[in-house]
Amino acid sequence: MEYTVTVATGTSEYSGTNNYVYVTLVGEKGESERTVLDNPGLDLCRGAVDDYTVRSSTHLGRLILVRLEKQKYWVEDNWFCRYVKVSVPGERRSYTFPCYRWLVGDKVMVELREGTAKKLSDDTLPEEIAHRKAELEERKKIFRWVAWAPGIPKCIDSKTEADLPQDVRFDNEKRSDFVGSLQYALLELSLKKLAIMFGKSWNDLDDFKRIFWKLKSPVAEYTMKHWREDWFFGYQFLNGSNPRMIKRIESLPPNLPVSGDMVQSSLIHTTTLEAELKKGNIFLVDYLIMDGIPANVIRDKQQHIAAPLCLLYEHPDKGLIPIAIQLDQTPDKDTPIFLPSDPPLAWLLAKMWVRHAEFQVFQLLSHLLRTHLVVEVICVATMRQLPAVHPIYKLLTPHLRYTLEINCRGRTQLISPDGIFKRVVSTGGDGVLMLAQREYKVLTYRSLQPKFDFLDRGVTKVKDYFYRDHSMMLWDVIHKFVSGIVSLYYKSDSEVDQDSELQAWIKDVATEGFVDVPHFGLASELKTKEELITLISVVIFTSTAQHAATNNGQFDWCAWVPNTPCTMRHPPPTDKDAVTMDLIMATLPDISQSCLQMAITWHLGRAQPDAIPMGHYVEQYLIEPAALRVIDEFRKNLKDLEEQMISQSEGLELQYLYLCPSHIENSITI
Repeated sequence: MEYTVTVATGTSEYSGTNNYVYVTLVGEKGESERTVLDNPGLDLCRGAVDDYTVRSSTHLGRLILVRLEKQKYWVEDNWFCRYVKVSVPGERRSYTFPCYRWLVGDKVMVELREGTAKKLSDDTLPEEIAHRKAELEERKKIFRWVAWAPGIPKCIDSKTEADLPQDVRFDNEKRSDFVGSLQYALLELSLKKLAIMFGKSWNDLDDFKRIFWKLKSPVAEYTMKHWREDWFFGYQFLNGSNPRMIKRIESLPPNLPVSGDMVQSSLIHTTTLEAELKKGNIFLVDYLIMDGIPANVIRDKQQHIAAPLCLLYEHPDKGLIPIAIQLDQTPDKDTPIFLPSDPPLAWLLAKMWVRHAEFQVFQLLSHLLRTHLVVEVICVATMRQLPAVHPIYKLLTPHLRYTLEINCRGRTQLISPDGIFKRVVSTGGDGVLMLAQREYKVLTYRSLQPKFDFLDRGVTKVKDYFYRDHSMMLWDVIHKFVSGIVSLYYKSDSEVDQDSELQAWIKDVATEGFVDVPHFGLASELKTKEELITLISVVIFTSTAQHAATNNGQFDWCAWVPNTPCTMRHPPPTDKDAVTMDLIMATLPDISQSCLQMAITWHLGRAQPDAIPMGHYVEQYLIEPAALRVIDEFRKNLKDLEEQMISQSEGLELQYLYLCPSHIENSITI
């Protein structure tokens, strides 16, 4: 018997190999000859798709596995295999064995299952069941849980990204770009001889324009022009990088003693504060989570933190506008309530303090913790508990690409004791961990589902809340897609309940990954299809749409440093009349801090050159025609949704495009 075997090598740098590679076909009735893959000329090179003949003394019956082995030829040379296809004599169809793995080292071997997704109950041969078990046993040795710190979800047990297995590392192009882009940003700023001016303040607000050169965007420039305006300040709570904090209130909190007379000039003249509270037009953004967080010390100078309360009013003509700001959680004679009728510089500085709190919460909590680290739990559990042939592994793995490496880099380079946050952010150092622990005390699975998030915050009817509208549209499309895929493999609730691998997966997620999140509310068992569909939808929504909403605009909103300062060098004002421009400039980040803030937010918020857009599956794990039809429908729905979003934005001076599907990556890669 002669089988035609097609082997596809990866397309990224250094995917090819000069080492010996052998293939063996394993079927129900035996094994083929162990065959070296060696055609005349170059083969197994980058991007190659090579055909080989593999012989067997008898018909192998149904193919179970393809075994690949690599041995060193002269020097060690890793190889990335995309897939293997096998054509069986006398049959019209070929059989695909997805790989998408690196073969690293000398005398290394992998065994690939045929690409049809199968639950454990679908396997009947002892060899198939044994392969599943062996694969998971090996993976559990590689992917281990570790508690990075008490009180937060567990993560991958890797001290740095270099400790991760090659299969979850950045490609070489991605790694080079990641390092080079930050160096480029810093070089652009240092060319202006600004970044080296440690500790020196700007002279006035216009001086911040000096760092707008090549590093800029249309929204960042719009922000520079309009950041002082109250409507723009309110707009950012709805459609900025942290659009999840605003809540509708029916009564004022007891620690915010605002009277109707104080804010009457901000309301339409025919109404009162009490009446607007009853109508549902009064909102609060409360940074209680910041109260008592220790402030950083940067270059021997104490930085400062506030925990503001910001009261907002949905004005029928002006939109959402701030009407009162208190910069501390405890009202007293040294904690004034700032109003729009106050001296302009005092009101401006109060808004800066709110935006400073926004920087801390959105970077650490909304972005890093509620997207990156939540998805990492799913990623680790998936690698530990679901074999590559499992349908849920195949569905999830494209949405987990690169997440482990970017999170390892975040822990070592961004929020570590000597990381970038320690050098430039007021919550750097001990404050980072305290904020994280506080957030996870209140984090719930329910809040990760957009429908419940908007309901619980009472913001379902706020006008021009594009983040909400686009999130709900994306959720519906994602939920329909997940429902379509899951229904192909699970015909009933009992099939979900009886899938032991799936149950081990959810148990790992709930009782290991989120064990230190006391009120998370995710059960350690999956009883129904709908529970499974909802959870997978949450994972895909969080790793795509929610991450894009908090990540992609950070340069737009933070590049103009006075709009969202990373640190404050003087304490909050206690006397409205004492606020001067000199005090504002001495409070805002200094020149070098401003440069670093701009460079980091550009580096982390820019579009990635190797981005895979949402719904595009470059690595084809699901191969069945029915699954491919569901994926095609998903892509079509995303395309239609994008056209609808763009159409809705036409004519708007400030368009909200962060959740256009083509702007969303398929996974958390940055």
